[in-house]
Amino acid sequence: MAESKMYISQTELENHKKPGDLWISIQGKIYDVTEWSREHPGGALPLLNLAGQDATDAFVAYHPGLAWQYLDKFFTGYYLKDYSVSEVSKDFRKLAAEFSKMGLFEKKEHGTGILLCIIALLFSISVYGVLCSNSALVHLLSGALLGFSWIQSGWIGHDSGHYQVMSSRKFNRVAQILTGNCLAGISIGWWKWNHNAHHIACNSLEFDPDLQHMPIFAVSSKLFSSLTSYFYERKMNFDSIARFLVSYQHWTFYPVMCFARINLFAQSFLFLFSKRKVPNRGQEILGILVYWTWFPLLVSCLPNWGERLMFVVASFSVTGIQHVQFCLNHFSSSVYVGPPSGNNWFEKQTDGTLDIVCSSWMDWFHGGLQFQIEHHLFPRLPRCHLRKVSPFVQELCKKHNLQYDTASFWKANVMTIETLRSAALQARILSNPIPKNLVWEAVNTHG
Repeated sequence: MAESKMYISQTELENHKKPGDLWISIQGKIYDVTEWSREHPGGALPLLNLAGQDATDAFVAYHPGLAWQYLDKFFTGYYLKDYSVSEVSKDFRKLAAEFSKMGLFEKKEHGTGILLCIIALLFSISVYGVLCSNSALVHLLSGALLGFSWIQSGWIGHDSGHYQVMSSRKFNRVAQILTGNCLAGISIGWWKWNHNAHHIACNSLEFDPDLQHMPIFAVSSKLFSSLTSYFYERKMNFDSIARFLVSYQHWTFYPVMCFARINLFAQSFLFLFSKRKVPNRGQEILGILVYWTWFPLLVSCLPNWGERLMFVVASFSVTGIQHVQFCLNHFSSSVYVGPPSGNNWFEKQTDGTLDIVCSSWMDWFHGGLQFQIEHHLFPRLPRCHLRKVSPFVQELCKKHNLQYDTASFWKANVMTIETLRSAALQARILSNPIPKNLVWEAVNTHG
């Protein structure tokens, strides 16, 4: 006699979505991932954010085929009652399976070795310019070159956090620590923790850390309600200071981006010296100490404080280009309040993301972020294949009448500033209340 299956409802599943009690559904089967969350390579946060719901599409996007065989040990014996799959999800899973059959997830033809050589060359020229020249102009250019090396190291850090960019996990880890911690002073552990949360909760004002820049920036007036950041575990207060700063954010955006690295330094330190579990904490801290040894020493070799300041500002400002790039893909896209949903994974990723249109010869400049929609849908896909799969994603979006937003690099900058300006104007209205009339309504609904 066939064994009868045990079912639970969606409401019952939703009761298991808190720390110490995490259940998820994958293809209608219920798994208890409470204990696994402590060992999960992607951290506990993605599991917590998707707990209590079906997470099949997110699982497909983030895990290779080999991962399916490990699910059985977490199976509770329950199945989700009335489990169904949308047509969009069906097509998304078929597309992921097709890319896997084509071997696209394994063929990493992006020349990481060549990129490492370029980074080493830029770094060497920068150091040579500081140590072997007395020209202030050469010192300025040396700072700029160091900034460019940080940008390229950032692309390696980004890619290696999503998939293995080297021939083995060991070499992948070495590349991460060298290019991230040692060269750039950024904890790769912090980056993965932060970036995984961003991907899972793309453009959620409460769950996506990449939109939580209060009191400096607010991409939506919804943040004026002093929402809670579930990533940083704090309230994002929209007080008088935040209101003032946000009111001018469209003017301060680029200057702040020139020094955004300072925030990454601070976040890295807070992460590494926190009470949370940090994999390979010793390696991470040692790598950061290497950076804070060589960089101050290099700066101290410059002849005077004026040139030292110029060198630091030049290197930080050039790297600010990358910080701007990180913002362009999401700041002007749709945002929402609430937790991420596993049932409309494809829709949420496309709705909250913008692609940058550029020629193939400019791919080195964008580091794969120009195909941000494709990257968000298939984060394990090496960036060398993103341009190749873009037509398939566009076709799927067209088939289901879903948004697929693109803009040139310059247009994306304009859209980002317009988004910041719209929120800034609304913040100014709140700081200078006037009787609500048609003018007030028109300005307050701008954008």
